[in-house]
Amino acid sequence: MSKDFRMKLEKLFDVLGEILAFITIVVWVLVIINQNFNFLPSTIADILSVSKSWLLLALVGIVGFEATIKRNILIRLVFYILLAILIIFHCFPGTYDYLVGLIK
Repeated sequence: MSKDFRMKLEKLFDVLGEILAFITIVVWVLVIINQNFNFLPSTIADILSVSKSWLLLALVGIVGFEATIKRNILIRLVFYILLAILIIFHCFPGTYDYLVGLIK
């Protein structure tokens, strides 16, 4: 990737990260207030409750992409591998037990 392209991507990730951070904060505030005052319908409360962990995962990914886009390839690869491991274990919670079972 050329340096110009990476700098444009960094700006894009910066804007996306700012928007996603704001949305994440709003969702977390709504979930916390709803736990105390119970003003949202149960369907919307369930959707917000599930989406708060996904929003955090997306926010970490975008901010990580922004932080590593200007670094060397080794740092980017380490971040990509760690993010992939995080996503795999988040999406498939039984994966760790399966892998440990294969080792034993």
